[in-house]
Amino acid sequence: MSGTFVGMPAFPKAAHQAVNNPTLRGNLRHATHTIRAKREVAVSELSDWAALREAGKRIKDHTLRHLDRYLLQLEESVTAAGGTVHWAADADEANRIVTRLVKETGESEVVKVKSMATQEIGLNEALEAEGIRAYETDLAELIVQLGKDRPSHILVPAIHRNRGEIRDIFRAEMSEWGRPAPDQLTDTPAELAEAARLHLREKFLRAKVGISGANFMVAETGTLVVVESEGNGRMCLTLPDTLISVVGIEKTVPTWQDLDVFLQTLPRSSTAERMNPYTSTWTGTTDGDGPRTFHLVLLDNGRTDTLADEVGRQALRCIRCSACLNVCPVYERAGGHAYGSVYPGPIGAILTPQLRGTTSDIDASLPYASSLCGACYDVCPVAIDIPEVLVHLRERVVDGGTTTRNGNKVILKPAKGHAAERAAMRAARWAFSRPAVLRTGQRLASRTRRIHPRTLPGPGKAWTTARDLPTLPPEPFRDWWQRTHDTDTGGTE
Repeated sequence: MSGTFVGMPAFPKAAHQAVNNPTLRGNLRHATHTIRAKREVAVSELSDWAALREAGKRIKDHTLRHLDRYLLQLEESVTAAGGTVHWAADADEANRIVTRLVKETGESEVVKVKSMATQEIGLNEALEAEGIRAYETDLAELIVQLGKDRPSHILVPAIHRNRGEIRDIFRAEMSEWGRPAPDQLTDTPAELAEAARLHLREKFLRAKVGISGANFMVAETGTLVVVESEGNGRMCLTLPDTLISVVGIEKTVPTWQDLDVFLQTLPRSSTAERMNPYTSTWTGTTDGDGPRTFHLVLLDNGRTDTLADEVGRQALRCIRCSACLNVCPVYERAGGHAYGSVYPGPIGAILTPQLRGTTSDIDASLPYASSLCGACYDVCPVAIDIPEVLVHLRERVVDGGTTTRNGNKVILKPAKGHAAERAAMRAARWAFSRPAVLRTGQRLASRTRRIHPRTLPGPGKAWTTARDLPTLPPEPFRDWWQRTHDTDTGGTE
């Protein structure tokens, strides 16, 4: 993944800074609760939501199991329709391909549809280094770009900003990027949207190169799909002479019939709409309609390695709806920047460490950025068991072991700072496998309960800063059961 977030502190430190920002917490609480409530209404309208959710899960699992075949079919279909397919093993290769394609057009600026994949690889920075300016056209992405900021939400990248902050950004920065903001711009949503519309219109009409991602790619026809709510995507996809789409390989679906499932679940889970206001599809090139040249860059960048993990691969089902962020108590308080990745929230906590590895402090900390409450699994439209993957990745961080990186096995050293946890788990395994030892330990703990501390010393102190240790009962359950039922424990010793 991109180095955009390299150098950020691990999640606990970044989150600690975020929770002490009352403005940020207020913005997040208002936005996530509003989106969450609207989604519940939209989903409740469908009596077959559970069936659609299961269908989406099965389609994604089937596609991932046979991804090699469907990717070749996709390449053949795109090529037959007049497009050109490029394969990028990592972020650097993808950036080189896109930069070369833009340079071949002779242009020095591009307009962009909101794209997580291009943010993941740091495409804007790579283009800027080669003298090419990329203009974000999604309203929230425009706010982030003008504010020299980073996205903090999958669906609403500027969720951490309020209207007053957006007005100030427009007033201060728009003139450096093109048409300036009106002199008397206020913070009313209509005026802010109109200022952005006027600012972007000249870029749409001037740009000769558009860059997009895609929500889905249909293998049987080579069709790409972008769903959005503002219309900026439609402008970027149809007006430029050249269109370059950078898409993760996991966005493939086999058929149009499969696509139908996701066009029902994605809008309701993301924007709480029955359908997206703009659903754009394109298949290669067509004379006299849309771009004359189309390039598809298929991005791996750690996805094949993730696919090799039988537990972790379910993260690749993700359709980027962001429902898990809106219900997550950790995200609501910490915000997206604390995750150090373009993929924040619960899905980022399991996807980023698999795409980037767990060798850095920030990536090793992400599987712990969760209370394991399970709310993320409940709302996921493709039934990704995020808590299961979080626990799986925690085990990887603590124990080390091996993983696959760029097709090669890599030995992971146990993460620093987990020696006590590893020792405790080994001791627990030893005790639980010896019933007599376990019973003796339980009895000893109960009899000494009056002298137990209410907080933990050393590294455990942080956990008990805001909570007391649970009080042990006067006797172990097995002793109580034997005493009250006058029976033996079953000869387990």
